[in-house]
Amino acid sequence: MHTTPSDTELQTPGCLDHLWFKLRSVEWLYNSNMEQQMTNSHVLFLVKQGTGCLTIDLQEYRLRKEAVHIALPGQTMGVLTESGAELELYVVSFDLFRDGAGEIKPPHQGEIPVYPESQMVFLCDLMYGCWRHESGLERFRGQSAFHELMYELIKNIRLEPEMNSRSGLETSRTFIENYYYDNLTIEQLARIAQISPKYYVDLFKKTYGKSAIDYLTEVRVNRAKQLMVHSGARLRDIAHQVGYNDEFYFSRKFKKEVGMSPTAYMKNRKRRIAAYSPHVLGQLLALKMIPYAAPLHPKWTAYYYKLYKADIILHLSAYRANQDWEANIHALAQASPDIVISRDDSLHPLERERLEQIAPVIVLPWNDQTWRDHLLLMAQQLDAVQEAHDWLAGYDRKVSQAKEQLHRLLGGETVLAVSIHKQQCRISPVRGMRDVLYADLELPPPQGLNPDQYNMAVPVERLAELDADRILLNVCQEEETLRYWQSLETSPQWLDLRAVRSNRVYPITSDPWREYSAHASGRMIDDLLRLLCGADAAASSSESLPLL
Repeated sequence: MHTTPSDTELQTPGCLDHLWFKLRSVEWLYNSNMEQQMTNSHVLFLVKQGTGCLTIDLQEYRLRKEAVHIALPGQTMGVLTESGAELELYVVSFDLFRDGAGEIKPPHQGEIPVYPESQMVFLCDLMYGCWRHESGLERFRGQSAFHELMYELIKNIRLEPEMNSRSGLETSRTFIENYYYDNLTIEQLARIAQISPKYYVDLFKKTYGKSAIDYLTEVRVNRAKQLMVHSGARLRDIAHQVGYNDEFYFSRKFKKEVGMSPTAYMKNRKRRIAAYSPHVLGQLLALKMIPYAAPLHPKWTAYYYKLYKADIILHLSAYRANQDWEANIHALAQASPDIVISRDDSLHPLERERLEQIAPVIVLPWNDQTWRDHLLLMAQQLDAVQEAHDWLAGYDRKVSQAKEQLHRLLGGETVLAVSIHKQQCRISPVRGMRDVLYADLELPPPQGLNPDQYNMAVPVERLAELDADRILLNVCQEEETLRYWQSLETSPQWLDLRAVRSNRVYPITSDPWREYSAHASGRMIDDLLRLLCGADAAASSSESLPLL
């Protein structure tokens, strides 16, 4: 038995008396990723079974039964399942109101340790069933269950001893980040966390998804990368600065973590290249080049952010709709890159003029050339022609292998790519997905589909006329679109589509399917093989184009 913490312990004296909660929606995810998206409501994440990774803004959390997580309006959030691990997750959106004036905040946010043996999972099951019920009375019952859930959550927050242990654990993690160059031991870190070494090892892995030693290695390698770009120091000195007395041991650790030797990495990073759009970043990676500056954000460029946030020194704004180009120009002016690469169709005239004052600019003619043309053009400018030809040869091999597998599986069945944005359905809206599906892989489009209809908004009735055997579905991850999709997926018109009736609708994410680059095209093929042929086929395909 555990004791219920008091309101004073929760540091919420009287605040709950003035707050009103209203359930907005309940989702149940089973072994499914949630593409990074922005929320306009409060969102509660509660694990029914298994583990996974949750990202809220720039912070990563370990999803597990012993904790719930709350994201606030305006934050971005995304979920990744772990290879070989099951994850059942409830995602509960709710609104929060306050009596009178004052800022509206939930009593808790971020990660909240809880007692998993409480009634919270039962209440989520009940709430999920009621929320999807046709009866208004049952949906009202769902609101009641939600209020009971919030009560159970606050009642079952763990403060002692778990909260103190996790506070100490976070202190030890900060110590690793500040003193990575010292000879740190588990015993020393456990003393800082004020728990036993055995419990420390278990709790660190459980909380952060990796061991303390692996985290120390990650911090050291990331710091070494920064020194290689900035300092110009010798490899031996860099090894010593990040905590390795043996230069050769450091080189082995670095190569194991990064996939290339420190010498090759330093040679790769000598030139300060600025990628001015995610598409350019996808081209540079195919040339085995990591830029000094590029657009990175856990929502807008989630894949690149996760893999290369430590390698790319200057993170530019990745959200062009915010018109952040002046901030990007200012950041680049401070960094003094050697060269800037951009698309011609995305540059404001003044923006281009300002860029050219900073460094030479390679402008890719976007509408007149393919990604292959762009890759070769960049390769010529960057003295990487052989790397471009090697990558293209590997891509052709990947296409050939994938085409054989897919044609054998499909046997002539038609494939249609559909994107939903706001309250519109669009057919194959971007060049990348069209090129991969119909040009490279030569998959059969539905009869009656002509190129004039690409990127055209069409009603569901037109999708029925095309009568595709299989549909690849991209749903934009923003609130208006998700509300429309929630109503569309239960409509008779949608349910009557051939692909829906045969359970052959496959969700595809905006990244990589809406990006037009060499790297994204290779990832699209891997994703398609995973969806249609299984994980083993995708793993085999990805070997022909290894990640940098």
